[in-house]
Amino acid sequence: MVIKRTINKETIKNMPKVLFPGRIHVVQTPWEAEKAVTYLKQYPLLGIDSETRPSFTKGQSHKVALLQVSSEEDCFLFRLNLTGLTLPIISLLESPSVTKIGLSLRDDFMMLHKRAPFEQRACIELQEYVRIFGIQDKSLQKIYGILFGEKISKAQRLSNWEAEHLTEPQKQYAATDAWACLNIYNRLQELKISGDYELAPDEEKEEIINS
Repeated sequence: MVIKRTINKETIKNMPKVLFPGRIHVVQTPWEAEKAVTYLKQYPLLGIDSETRPSFTKGQSHKVALLQVSSEEDCFLFRLNLTGLTLPIISLLESPSVTKIGLSLRDDFMMLHKRAPFEQRACIELQEYVRIFGIQDKSLQKIYGILFGEKISKAQRLSNWEAEHLTEPQKQYAATDAWACLNIYNRLQELKISGDYELAPDEEKEEIINS
C-alpha cells in the first residue's frame, strides 16, 4: 500500500461516504452506563471521541454532552448531559488494561475533566501515532481518507448534542467518529506487522526537483 503524506479536501469530497457498520447503543441512565462499561471492559482496544453542544453566543460555553466508546461491533453513546461522568465510566477511562484510541484526546479529556476529576490511562493519540507512517495530516477525516479512500461526513458536528432525543444522523456521526479511530489504528497495526506499505513521494519536493 502506498501511503500519502497528505490529502486535499477536493479529493475527499469525491470519496464514498463511510458509516459505522455495527450496533449503536444510546446510554441515558447511570444503570445503563454501568452495564455498558462492564461489556466494554472485555475489549483490549476501544475507539473514543466526545461531542459538545456548540455555542453561538459570545462568552457562553457548554459542558461535554456525549462520550462515544466503540469496539468493532458496538458503539455506546454515553449521554453525559443526562448521567454525568459516573464512576463506572471513570473506571473505564482510568483502566490500564483497556487501550483507548482517539484523535485530539487532549481536547476531549480537557472537556471531560470539567465534569469530574480522573486520571486517564492507556491512551493512544492518533495525531502522533500516524507520524510514524509519514502521514502529515491531523484531521480524522483526512487520515481516514488517506488510509481507506472513504469520507467521514462532518454534517452533524455543530448539531445540538443536548437535544432531548438524538437523531439517527447524529447517532451515526458520533458512532462513526469513535469507530474510525479504532479502524485507523487497526489498519496501521496491520501495515506495521506486514511491512507492506511505502510512502508516496513528497509532492512539493517532486515539484521543486522537476521545475
